[in-house]
Amino acid sequence: MVDDQYRGLLTEREREIIKGDADVSDNYRYRVVSRIRTKIENVDGDIDILANNREDLLKELREVVCEDGQ
Repeated sequence: MVDDQYRGLLTEREREIIKGDADVSDNYRYRVVSRIRTKIENVDGDIDILANNREDLLKELREVVCEDGQ
């Protein structure tokens, strides 16, 4: 099992499913997409925490996610 500290937003399995490399049902693919949407929504709270406690990490996140650093 992969240690979660070494993954990004997606697990290895989610990456396979999203890329179409995994043979899963449409229903399962829909559930995976739903889980990923929930993770994306949760990033908003993480951003607030970083903004209030670790501006340096928030800056790094912005540099990775936003092309223009905004």
